Amino acid sequence: MAVAGALNARGIATLLFDLLTPDEEVDRANVFDIPLLAARLVDAVNWLDGQPTLAKLPLGLFGASTGAAAALVAATKLPRRVGAVVSRGGRPDLAGDALDRVRAPTLLVVGGADVGVIELNEQALARLQGSKALEIIPGASHLFPESGALEAVIDHAARWFERHLASESAKSTPAAETENKRRGS
Repeated sequence: MAVAGALNARGIATLLFDLLTPDEEVDRANVFDIPLLAARLVDAVNWLDGQPTLAKLPLGLFGASTGAAAALVAATKLPRRVGAVVSRGGRPDLAGDALDRVRAPTLLVVGGADVGVIELNEQALARLQGSKALEIIPGASHLFPESGALEAVIDHAARWFERHLASESAKSTPAAETENKRRGS
């Protein structure tokens, strides 16, 4: 909720929801059912598109942990609709072969102390197409509880969405930009 609230404060509307029902969360395997999670995201986007006041707004997906993989898979299923993806402490590697088909500008944000997950994100970054970046938050662990860590994630995510979802005219520009970088904050 902190991320959604901070994005709202920067003028970015959010729809915050769980990808699993409380009953589904009981079975830990569901947390790793990326096709199910991605289908839920696609359903949510389809619902948004049915709302006259929301249907024409630019759309970005923000996912944490396995939700990041689901966001990437959903982006491949809705390539003309999803304008950007942000993964926070995510497992983009779990998107599997979908990684090679992601065209939405994608930002991967990982804690600098999240050993193992950094490497998985670096490998995923290499497979992504189009505009992409990896931001490593120094000293942060997987859930970013350290002082200032979540604020850094929010700042990176907001700037990514502001840049890539700024306007429909910017999205239709034929020039493609690729960012292949790894930098600390």
